[in-house]
This record gives sequence, structure tokens and C-alpha cells, in this order.
Amino acid sequence: MSTVRLPSGEQVAALGQGTWYMGEDRHARKAEVAALHAGLDLGLSLIDTAEMYAEGGAEEVVGEALVGRRAQAFLVSKVYPHNASRPGVVAACERSLKRLRTDHIDLYLLHWRGAFPLADTVAAFEALQGAGKIRHWGVSNLDLDDMRELVSAPGGTACAANQLLYNLGRRGIEWDLQPWLRERGMPVMAYSPIEQARLLRHPGLRDFALRQGCTPAQAALAWLLGQEGVIAIPKSASAAHLRENAAARELRLSPAQRAELDRLFPPPTRAMPLEML
Repeated sequence: MSTVRLPSGEQVAALGQGTWYMGEDRHARKAEVAALHAGLDLGLSLIDTAEMYAEGGAEEVVGEALVGRRAQAFLVSKVYPHNASRPGVVAACERSLKRLRTDHIDLYLLHWRGAFPLADTVAAFEALQGAGKIRHWGVSNLDLDDMRELVSAPGGTACAANQLLYNLGRRGIEWDLQPWLRERGMPVMAYSPIEQARLLRHPGLRDFALRQGCTPAQAALAWLLGQEGVIAIPKSASAAHLRENAAARELRLSPAQRAELDRLFPPPTRAMPLEML
């Protein structure tokens, strides 16, 4: 099974499960929990969520899914920027822990840059680590200038990952941010790795996948999973789609295949503003 190494040396699943848009409809709760169970059964042990998703509703779905299975999961959640002060992070984490029905979060991220100094957020993360409430901390949607500021703050070099919008159609981070992270052993967590299914309708990708004997989603995920230090977190509430996603771990793209995808989805030729969804 493909894994990615965190700066601490811990190995985590390179293909995980996202939960954006889960928890918004109580009638879908049973199916969402079942999907997370199916993903765990397939070895998609990294589960990503956030207090923002359905205003805590997604965390509640994850919490229900992990009853009796917490030890199988590497649990990631995120704190709102407006909660990212020293006391605010600690209080937000406590609320997330309650919704998640657990005593610790494996990786706790700042969801995006807000008004509070990064040094204050880092200090709060360190306090939570010291209390055993989180095991690792990281960030999301921080660009290169933000990351340079982060690592210059006391304790900032302990950042374990940066979760970013990254897929075949969103390659801007490859110009400068991704190489900078790779040099420091900080993984990229690629959210929306199939662009919320929009990539699946791309004619060139559909043709490529047909010729390679895979699906467009598998091709897009394999392209990410074939890179050093990249974790992909597609969201799916369908057991069939989970099986499809999981099979992408066995797909190895050749240099020629990757070059063809480069022609379909050209890499950046200059620095670009960080993209977000």
C-alpha cells in the first residue's frame, strides 16, 4: 500500500478519504457512515474533515463512523481562521474532539490564513500537543510567503503538512511551493484531487483513461500518487467509487503516460497566485 512519510518519520496512507459536504443532510448520515466504513475496509485509513464542513456536521459523521474503529484511522481536522488565536484554537479543538468522539486528533490544521499571527496559532498547537490532544499539526491553503513566515516563527519548522488544492487542472504549486515543501519533507495533501468530479468530464482525460484501461478518476489519482510526498483525499459517499479510487493505488503511470498528461494539462511556466476552493 502506498504511503507518505511525515516529517516525524511516521508513515500515513497516500490515498485517504475526504468529507467535504458530508453531514449536511441527516437523511444521508447512514450512507455517509457506511462509506467511511467501506473506505477503512479498503485501507483508506486517513480521514480528513474540518469544523467548517457542515459547521461540525462532517465531524459528527466521522465520529459515528469511528466508533469501535478509531485505532484504524489517521484522523485529520482543521480549525477555522477566526478561531486561530491561542485560546481560540484550544477551544475549537475541544469542540472538534467532542464531535469526533475521540481524545486526540492525529493531524490538526489551520484551515487558511486569517488575522491572527501564525506564531500564536503555532503556540496553541504546541500546547495541544503537550496536552496529548493532537499528535501533529500543519496548515492548509498557505502559499510560499506564508510558509516562509511560518517556519521563521518559534516552533514553525514542526509543520507536518500543507493541504492544498492540487490536481491535474490546478498545478500552480509546482512552480515554487511544492519544491519548497518537498525540500523540507512536508507532504502536500491534495484536496479536490479530481476537481469535485469536473475532471471526469474532460475529453482528453476520458480518452487517455480509455486507452490505458482505467477510469478518468483512477488516472487523475494515479498521477498524484506517483509523486513523492503527495497525499490525495477524494471524497466519496459511494462504495463503488471508493473501490474505484482504491484501485488507483495499483496503477503506475509510465514516463510516457505522464508526459501525455503534461500535454493535456500543462505544468505552470511562471509563479501563480495560490488557488483555493
